Amino acid sequence: MYRKSRSEGFGPEVKRRIMLGSFVLSSGYYDAYYLKALRVKALIKKAFDEAFARYDVILGPAAPTTAPKLGESPKDPIKMYMGDIYTIAANLAGLPALSVPCGKDAKGLPIGLQLIGDCFQEKRLIRAAYTYEQARGAFEGAESISGNKSLPGRGGRDSDGGSRI
Repeated sequence: MYRKSRSEGFGPEVKRRIMLGSFVLSSGYYDAYYLKALRVKALIKKAFDEAFARYDVILGPAAPTTAPKLGESPKDPIKMYMGDIYTIAANLAGLPALSVPCGKDAKGLPIGLQLIGDCFQEKRLIRAAYTYEQARGAFEGAESISGNKSLPGRGGRDSDGGSRI
């Protein structure tokens, strides 16, 4: 049962990442990779701590490219890993982060904006995302931070001009 649930529950990319992680943590590579990675992780956290001494929230792209169409993904594992490149730092530093749509590309696919907050500042982060969405206005068919979907022709506002959020 365990083998069946693990083999059916994970796609090829998840399995590849699990195998890579297991390889890196094996006894012969522990010092070479894991301890160095812990040092790098500490440096990343220190850089974020310095930034949060001056800023409440950090904004940046969520990915180096726009989203693929639903059901499509890069076939090249390196391209797939690079799709995560901008979100990894927040995970390594143990920081809250979220992504909101900030536009659409020429094909109408969403472009993501990542917001990163300081430790235990989730409320501030969500408030910043909400404020950004209110200032930006809704994208047709996009879901807002509150979970509401904008409707065609409504621009994220009720018929009386008030916000739906």
